[in-house]
Amino acid sequence: MKIHIIMHESFEAPAAIETWAQKNKEELTFTRLYAGDKLPDGSSGFDFLIIMGGPQSIDEPQEQYPYFDAKAEIAFIKNAIESGKRVLGVCLGAQLIGEAFGAKTEKSPDKEIGFFELELTDSAKTDPVFSTFPDTFFVGHWHGNMPGLTEDCEVLATSKGCARQVIKYSPKVYAFQCHFEFTPEAIEGMIVNNAHELEEFKGLPFVEDAETLQSHDFSEMNGFLFRFLDWVKSEVE
Repeated sequence: MKIHIIMHESFEAPAAIETWAQKNKEELTFTRLYAGDKLPDGSSGFDFLIIMGGPQSIDEPQEQYPYFDAKAEIAFIKNAIESGKRVLGVCLGAQLIGEAFGAKTEKSPDKEIGFFELELTDSAKTDPVFSTFPDTFFVGHWHGNMPGLTEDCEVLATSKGCARQVIKYSPKVYAFQCHFEFTPEAIEGMIVNNAHELEEFKGLPFVEDAETLQSHDFSEMNGFLFRFLDWVKSEVE
């Protein structure tokens, strides 16, 4: 399976996604926008597109991120969807997918930074992969926005701080507002590069401090991510 990953920042890394891909000897290519890479010309070079997160906001001024062209990226994602590719978005990537379907990104009810519980919805019970997950489990979070909804999408998981954590926009397109991919190394990168957020939002009900973030064991949620990726691989092949 050929996987293409769009990265907005070096510290918003694919982490456990890349671990899985390397273990399964999948072919990986990258667009590292922060390093000046350009989006591919079309979607013929991959089977599965993954769009990672980032500190950018889709509708806010982006002078500090001149390499982030939301309109161009949304158009690229839309082309991949229309070409029948498998697509997964994480955090900002989830919001960009929603925009590609015409669903406007919204503010989340609460800022979430930490390790908090997801609860599956009734819609998840008929999903081919999330129906195999437990009703509740913990995952990583680092966001203040959430994807928009379409008439046909299905919300598969919610949290106390955000009602849109896992969204299935179509049988081939999933959006994770949360972070299944965090690892100890990845969370260190987030802490170092987003220390201002930990200070600004400390004391909020769904914001953990650096020491608490570092204390978590991400292996279970990584296992659920691997189950999802195994399913995508089986569908592609």
